[in-house]
Amino acid sequence: MTTTTDIAAHAGDGQLHRSIDWRGAFWVASGVPALVLFSIGGIAGTVGTPAYLIWTASIILGLIQSFTYAEIAGLFPSKSGGASVYGATAWLRYSKFIAPLSVWCNWLAWTPVLSLGCSIAAAYILNALAPIPAFTETSPQVATWLADPANVGKTAADAITVLTGAATPAIRNWSLFHGTLGPVSFSLNAIFFIGVVLMLITFAIQHRGILGTASVQKYIGLLVIIPMLIVGVVPIITGQINWANYSPLVPLAAAYAPAPGAWNVAGWTLVLGGMFIAAWSAYAFETAICYTSEFKNPGRDTVRAIFYSGLLCLALYTLVPFTFQGVLGLNGMLATPIVDGSGVADAMARMVGGSGFITSIMVMLMILALMLSIMTAMAGSSRTLYQGSVDGWLPRYLNHANEHGAPTRAMWTDLTFNVFLLAVAAADATSFFFVLAVSNCGYIIFNFLNLNAGWIHRIDNGHIKRPWKAPTILIAVGAVLSYVNAMFMGAGAKVWNPWALWAGFIAAALIIPVFCFRHYVQDGGRFPEHMLDDLGIAQEDLKVRKAGILPYLTLIAGAAVVLAANWFFVI
Repeated sequence: MTTTTDIAAHAGDGQLHRSIDWRGAFWVASGVPALVLFSIGGIAGTVGTPAYLIWTASIILGLIQSFTYAEIAGLFPSKSGGASVYGATAWLRYSKFIAPLSVWCNWLAWTPVLSLGCSIAAAYILNALAPIPAFTETSPQVATWLADPANVGKTAADAITVLTGAATPAIRNWSLFHGTLGPVSFSLNAIFFIGVVLMLITFAIQHRGILGTASVQKYIGLLVIIPMLIVGVVPIITGQINWANYSPLVPLAAAYAPAPGAWNVAGWTLVLGGMFIAAWSAYAFETAICYTSEFKNPGRDTVRAIFYSGLLCLALYTLVPFTFQGVLGLNGMLATPIVDGSGVADAMARMVGGSGFITSIMVMLMILALMLSIMTAMAGSSRTLYQGSVDGWLPRYLNHANEHGAPTRAMWTDLTFNVFLLAVAAADATSFFFVLAVSNCGYIIFNFLNLNAGWIHRIDNGHIKRPWKAPTILIAVGAVLSYVNAMFMGAGAKVWNPWALWAGFIAAALIIPVFCFRHYVQDGGRFPEHMLDDLGIAQEDLKVRKAGILPYLTLIAGAAVVLAANWFFVI
């Protein structure tokens, strides 16, 4: 009996099923490239002309880091949930509380994609159902308004403002309830309710299990990826690129203002803010290894899934920001519809020489792209919750899969949490980017712990067979990049919201009471034996720490980098 067959024999109802290969994981992760559209305008508005280089640098860093993730994922063919789960086991010997932090922060980073993506997709749907009328200085309505004796002395701009306000459908300003909560607003508006419907559709698709999800995402992925490639290539071929839009290569003097700045502390702070938020999207293809326990052949499929997903992201994260900036220019990238995402589809249509019907097609493809990202996020984040429960990090309630192998309780938890986040994301752009920045703080913490888990696993768990072993130099480079990313977070989180970094720390710390409940109340202070079996160790072996004080020094150094960067880099 082969290893794959032996592993698969344990799968059944109530467990995740081994039903896909690396191609299935590739299609489930194919929603990641669309994440570039979430913040393409926001990063341009923060950084300025270096924006396209920010995206290129970020995806290259993500590729380098992925080799560490691929190795540690291969250590655990019976686990799911991604690099955070595989990395958590490395920290287990050194702290019971650091290990679950990895799992929690990965979920904290991935799950908001549901609410953020649904808010943008809902905005597109609302624009289609109740569009805001467009008036110009040459519109007959403007001339009629100015000719009214009551409006003597008024300008065309005044007329456009008044007419637009009067003709805007009431549903766009309607809200069942709204308010503020600390640094953010929340609103139960039309975008919120449309977004909830989109979440429920996503849940219904994923209820069928990973094989059914991969089948659906394959076709949606083709409908999305191909147009994104076309948008990335056509402007270059047709000569639409204005090379002057890439200079001067200096950051902005201030965010969302087109005036060029300088490479001083303030300029570097804005650039690091761009690198910080780009990481949330550009590193995200690691979700391709969230499905190790669902691979037919984990030893082969794991590294292939993350490698080919990374190549796809390398192409799109390089081409799309480059062409957007080359065609639109800085002023175009700073336009509100690009910053908030609502006008991205229209811009894509113009890049391929279309309007009217082509624009409608692009809007539909944009909605599909967002749905693809949403499905990718729910698939990955729900499996993080599921495996975290199986391994003793999170409450037992989450340890359940239906007859299709879908972790439905984790999915319901994801959905419920994101209904609350959706109310915040749907309120305004400030609240949207606050959610994004806080979630990325979780992502950077997860990233730091797992890049360092690579070398910790080599020291403590060198006896475990590695189906694929990364070159040692890449493990070392990945560890160095963990500190680079920590610098991005310390310097850049406050660019998006002054409270983002500290809110991120508070959100991360919430794992402590959750883990204590599971570990000490539900499990009596002992970890599940099967979790330790994956490492080939027993409970008493947890006291053996071959890496000595190095992991503790790593944590201290990481915290120092974050705090020092936060102190030094100011706007």
